[in-house]
Amino acid sequence: MQVRNLNMPGVLGAVAAAIGNAGANIGNIQAVYLSQHHVVRDIDVYVRDHAHIQRVLRDIGAVYDVEVTEVRDEVLALHVGGKIRMVSPHSVDSIATLRKVYTPGVADVSKRIHAEPRAARTYTAISNMVAIVTDGTAVLGLGNVGGLAAMPVMEGKAALLSQLGDVSGIPILLDTTVPDEIVASVKHIAPTFGGIHLEGIAAPRCFEITERLQAELDTPVMHDDQHGTAAVVLGAALSAVRMCQMDLGKVKIGQIGFGAAGQTIADPLMHVTGNPVMGADIREAGRQRHASHGGLPAEMSEIMAKADIVIATTGVKGLIKPEMVRRGQVVLALSNPEPEIEPAAAMAAGAMLATDGRSVNNLFGYPGIWRGSLAAHARKINRDMLIALGQAIAAMGPASELLPNPLDRAVHQRLAHAVGKAAVASGVGEDSKDLEELEPTP
Repeated sequence: MQVRNLNMPGVLGAVAAAIGNAGANIGNIQAVYLSQHHVVRDIDVYVRDHAHIQRVLRDIGAVYDVEVTEVRDEVLALHVGGKIRMVSPHSVDSIATLRKVYTPGVADVSKRIHAEPRAARTYTAISNMVAIVTDGTAVLGLGNVGGLAAMPVMEGKAALLSQLGDVSGIPILLDTTVPDEIVASVKHIAPTFGGIHLEGIAAPRCFEITERLQAELDTPVMHDDQHGTAAVVLGAALSAVRMCQMDLGKVKIGQIGFGAAGQTIADPLMHVTGNPVMGADIREAGRQRHASHGGLPAEMSEIMAKADIVIATTGVKGLIKPEMVRRGQVVLALSNPEPEIEPAAAMAAGAMLATDGRSVNNLFGYPGIWRGSLAAHARKINRDMLIALGQAIAAMGPASELLPNPLDRAVHQRLAHAVGKAAVASGVGEDSKDLEELEPTP
């Protein structure tokens, strides 16, 4: 919003106090006009909804001689025209180039690929293109909004894949929620892509769809809500063990919620620690699935009483009450956009460390997973690769921080290298030149 007020000490502080008292957060503040008597500033204000905006405006308006001259939604403005586009790295600015890029030269490339299909990895964009596939039934923080409304989220994934992993992500919106139809659709488009990134598909269908595609395609397939989340949470848990000086072999971990993410989070944790994870879910199917993977079904109250590290992925705001938190616990309340307990409330209740899904975010996972998988020419994405990414995340975390900077491209390059090396070591990838180029600089 743009705010005009008297140019005198204390007025900006009063405006800031009014915004804070209305329950909103302030971002950037920039002066756009300054005179002897007045100041005009652009102030970024983070609000929940339209009603919250009205409350903020009312409280600012009560400050003496302060006028809000403009309100604009910069989130919507940023999305006008979309956030991604497909462009060519070559400028077609001459007839000579045209004949190489298109006809007649392109025919020679097609003939070579026809004779040797693997040549497509070298001579097309397939080797660096990932399909971001969704049916829109479980979009982060929104739920079942359908494929069309999920497009801004898929564009965001693609934009970050490009910026942090140098991977081209292409959103694919499906107008079906039938597993057989989703599997068939993805199999039909799979030749276009070097990988299949499933996103926002609700449980329990997502388990069947992912497993079938992994078994039926000779192309890496990942469901980000499962696999990306699992790798990042593993990294956060290992960092918490380091920061809180816990014994990795003895730490007790509890997982609350077995939706798309829960079981896939528990599996690598059990593999790395060598101990079963206690698991609670309101659905019997979730508890049985956890037990079949070697976990210990438990009640939420038991987890809160016994676990050293509590991980919650239920989607239920406020599920964990402050009085449930045991002194010295680590609480990872990861549901977005509203956690099971606010980190500040958990810390005030005695937690040694607490965070939410805004910090422990899949952004740490999928750029490195895909860059590393594609660089290693991986045929699958397996548990070893996810564990390698989680361990690399933990290794890069600053001494006093749970996780490294998520917007640091060097971080994602190191994560990609760890994933690619794990793909080679586990027999699903190749030690390629592309992987060598990801080797971190000493």
